[in-house]
Amino acid sequence: MQLNSFYQDKNVFVTGHTGFKGSWLSIWLNHLGANVTGLSNDIKMKEGVFCLSNIGDHIVDERGDITNPQHLNSVFQKAQPEIVFHLAAQPLVRDSYEHPYITYLTNVIGTLNVLEGIRSCKSVKSVVIITTDKCYKNNEWVWGYRENDELGGHDPYSSSKACCEILVDSYRKSYFENKERDCSIGIATARAGNVIGGGDWAKDRIIPDCVRSIQKEQPIKIRNPYATRPWQHVLEPLGGYLQLATKLYEEPDSYSEAFNFGPESKSILKVSVIVEKFCHYFNKGSFEIIENNLLVHEANLLNLDINKSKHRLNWTPLWDIDEALQKTAEWYKCYKQADIYELCIKQIEEYQKLLSHQYIM
Repeated sequence: MQLNSFYQDKNVFVTGHTGFKGSWLSIWLNHLGANVTGLSNDIKMKEGVFCLSNIGDHIVDERGDITNPQHLNSVFQKAQPEIVFHLAAQPLVRDSYEHPYITYLTNVIGTLNVLEGIRSCKSVKSVVIITTDKCYKNNEWVWGYRENDELGGHDPYSSSKACCEILVDSYRKSYFENKERDCSIGIATARAGNVIGGGDWAKDRIIPDCVRSIQKEQPIKIRNPYATRPWQHVLEPLGGYLQLATKLYEEPDSYSEAFNFGPESKSILKVSVIVEKFCHYFNKGSFEIIENNLLVHEANLLNLDINKSKHRLNWTPLWDIDEALQKTAEWYKCYKQADIYELCIKQIEEYQKLLSHQYIM
């Protein structure tokens, strides 16, 4: 199904819509003609995609915390969404070591509140809960983790997302499989790899660290150069989420499960290689490897098996790592002068053109 025809005039609710991925998703949904309601905490990053694109002027922009069930429920009832994308989270591994309570409160109890909001809102038909590739018990395997592999998590962030996976599965079986409604509701979890793209300013993420160092004319400091991650442009998993939501809407009983969204194997690279390539496409920057003195555990090897999404959803990565880095560098090089909404739409349309061809194939 073409995304344009499906999302036109659909009521869509996005939690975490002011964040990096949430902002790009909100812009894309608005471009597809959806009626978007977003719920997020107060904005902290004024140079992020949400503020610079002014997407908040084109959607219903709600402020609130998913840990507040009363307010969350009121937004659900007012929006009456047919489709829900839950992205709101505490998303950083190192922050989770410093603030474990907030991490579990936001990621687990916040998700519980979202599920309860869905239960109370009879308009909802399709739900995509975004977790992470880090929800798997990491055995440092060279092969990719499949959706039926063991869940786990060494750090609080990863384990909180594993908890979310178990929570969603329980709610799916207890409440959403034709229990309280006239028909089933489609609810799936989406596990994506490391995303890059314009407008990410989070700390302890390699591309934002690169941009900040380049702006200060300082060498980029790499603390974990040999760590390998499944890198992908932000539009890759978002395209997967959008496609998954359509399947859940049309065939809820057939797609209510977990799906991985990651790159092809050639885009699974070391951090040092990513930095070197980004500097090349940015035409500026240098880097140095520093000793990592932080006494926290970080996975060295992480890979996803995406065959299920390929075969079940007809989804596959469309931009390799070089294209992803080129698009990312393009955004950061001109974000202070460009019309950011138009820049984002330009990249979305370039990606969606390939996506449309994929559906035809």
